[in-house]
Amino acid sequence: MFTDDAWAQTADLLRAIHEHPFNTALGDGTLSRERFAFYIVQDARYLEAFAKALATAAVRAADPDEMAFWSQAAHDAIAAERTLHEGYIEEYGLTAADLTGVPTSPTALGYSSWLQATALSAPYPVLAAAVLPCFWIYEDVGAALVGRTSEIHPYRAWIATYADPAYAASVTRAKQITDRLAAEADPALLEQMRAAFVKASEFEWMFWDSAWHLESWPTAKWL
Repeated sequence: MFTDDAWAQTADLLRAIHEHPFNTALGDGTLSRERFAFYIVQDARYLEAFAKALATAAVRAADPDEMAFWSQAAHDAIAAERTLHEGYIEEYGLTAADLTGVPTSPTALGYSSWLQATALSAPYPVLAAAVLPCFWIYEDVGAALVGRTSEIHPYRAWIATYADPAYAASVTRAKQITDRLAAEADPALLEQMRAAFVKASEFEWMFWDSAWHLESWPTAKWL
């Protein structure tokens, strides 16, 4: 299956994601509020692009069930996940003005721009492969971390979101769609799908790394 092969191809990268200091600190509850707040703001920016990519997948899908799935996933990306973000943002005492004044990080902008470009210009099967790592890797990380949390864990709500069985079901459906499309793809299209899956997985590692380092624009000092 395409998804099994793509997951195996990125196994070392996935291991690096699990072992990244951001995720290890997130799991044991020692991640600084500053780093988590940075992550939440950047993820909210990214989710806007992700939701648009999912909505584009719904428009481009020919199968009604796939249309419905991508449409619901786009809604969830904005409604459910943004609600979780807003709860943390409120907890940290951030205002709309605070959020407006935070620049989008280079990595968040790069990931968002690449995903939207893929949604607009690449074939539908490539788009499905490009959005799959965001679904799948978050489920994998959430499932690995949830057993380490307690009721007083500061990031339990975030971790539990991605360890939820309903979320796991959406990941399974995204994998099924991608495998169906891959089974019908010619070798050239299959290679594009594989490259898109790998690139998105690379961006996932970069996203957590950028939050750990509180990434900023290196040119900002001259502006």
